[in-house]
Amino acid sequence: MRVTSKGQVTIPIEIREQLGILPETELEFSVRGKEGIFHKAPPREGRLSRGERAVTLLAGSATDTRFTTDEILKMTRGDD
Repeated sequence: MRVTSKGQVTIPIEIREQLGILPETELEFSVRGKEGIFHKAPPREGRLSRGERAVTLLAGSATDTRFTTDEILKMTRGDD
């Protein structure tokens, strides 16, 4: 693994999947002797999770009320 001129590295997908690291995941770094260690940062108080941010961004965005929820589900499932 090589460090870029900007100090960036790519975390291999196997490690990201094992640790549950997704885009926007906060990491913390520390040094122990000659080893660099990273782990997922605990959620900060008052900070929204990724899911909470998505819900906040989408809340109230469905302004087309021609269809009910049941009608939309029927259309997306292909039910007749």
